[in-house]
Amino acid sequence: METIKIIHTNDLHSHFENFPRIKRFIEDKRTNNSDDEFYLFDIGDAMDRAHPLTDATDGKSNIEWLNSLKYDAATIGNNEGLGNSHSELNHLYGKANFEVILGNLFDKETGKLASFAKPYKIIETKKNTKIGVLGLTAPYILTYPLLDWDIHLIQETLPGLVSKLEKDCDVIILLSHLGVSMDRRIAKKYPQIDVVIGSHTHHLFEKGEMDNGVLLAAAGKYGQNIGEINLVLDDDKKITRKDAVTTRTSSLQENPEDKAWIDGKMHQGEQLLDEVKVANIPQTMSRNINKENPVIEEGLTAIKEFADADAAILSSGLFLQSLHKGTVSKNDLHKMLPHAIHVMRTKMSGDNVWRLVMEMEKNRAFLRNHPQKGMGFRGKTFGEIVYRGISIDDKKNVYINGEAIHKKKEYTLALLDHYLFVPYFPSIEISGNNDILYPKFLRSVFGDYLSKKYPI
Repeated sequence: METIKIIHTNDLHSHFENFPRIKRFIEDKRTNNSDDEFYLFDIGDAMDRAHPLTDATDGKSNIEWLNSLKYDAATIGNNEGLGNSHSELNHLYGKANFEVILGNLFDKETGKLASFAKPYKIIETKKNTKIGVLGLTAPYILTYPLLDWDIHLIQETLPGLVSKLEKDCDVIILLSHLGVSMDRRIAKKYPQIDVVIGSHTHHLFEKGEMDNGVLLAAAGKYGQNIGEINLVLDDDKKITRKDAVTTRTSSLQENPEDKAWIDGKMHQGEQLLDEVKVANIPQTMSRNINKENPVIEEGLTAIKEFADADAAILSSGLFLQSLHKGTVSKNDLHKMLPHAIHVMRTKMSGDNVWRLVMEMEKNRAFLRNHPQKGMGFRGKTFGEIVYRGISIDDKKNVYINGEAIHKKKEYTLALLDHYLFVPYFPSIEISGNNDILYPKFLRSVFGDYLSKKYPI
């Protein structure tokens, strides 16, 4: 008989407030573990640039924390893969003391697997059991190529990897940053995979889920839970029992020094961002669109110029605070616009612009106080839709810069990729020729604009 314990984290999203308790839990499990083997995996989205320290260090602060716990392997999520430039991602794991297992991300230029990754890892236990570990990340086929990556679909990647490992290994584990629906599909198609440790969709399996003999495990989001998997193998290296449980992080003891550590990470990040001065503005710019000098108006000008567009559209919920008169730093911009959102140039014919504006007007009242979540958004509510260069009369005629729309004429709009991903404006996806302007986030585009208009 052989017993194997696996501890796993996923979708931590830089929620440093949970890190001290998670760390003590893992260290205690490792120290007091009576199983034959102990392994620790992270399943991606460990970082999120919404935290100032992550943003200031391009995620390296998160890798330092993972290093401190001696993870055995990790895969990446979209926050690592799409929240960093090509170069930043290539260097993110330069000092990692664990291996990155990722079988479906390739360099667009060379055609080779990402240089920081391995397609799989084979771990041999003290009793000579061979454990094959695979890692896959969500294949965002529209956006990874914008960062010079070639992302492969699961059906292109997984069959060959499973075929290879089932020949060489006794146990196969998949680190899946693919989401719960894909995990269930994989379990039905590949029963030779013993365990799928899931993430991406922030689902929580408190006691695991058994699908077609495959154990699915997942620990929710933000480090609110920690996952634990137990495997028992017989002398023929066959699994006779497998189960999963999760522990609620809030149920763990909080030590007096935790708050100081958590506050210190926030302060360190803000301090690093504060050191980079961006602009010197002559008056306060209010996040309230009904007050004097609303910041959204400057934002509209910034994205319109950046996208070289005829008109621009933003929503007020993006701006989490005002910009006060005087020196503006990267920290001010990060506090105001912490989102993982990019400017998007959209080209469409006049009749489709009309339909898009009608969708926005129809949803305006609903979205004004709608609690928006995900799709790169890190605020609370969607807010008011504000146009630049677009107007509508009481007969639903739409005008671009004062001129009635010509149905067949092509117009260029400055939007956000967020509006492509949310379900409220289908015309963008259906009719738009969309060009997401990677790699700069909205705050960087806005900061560049301010630095030119209001130089220090």
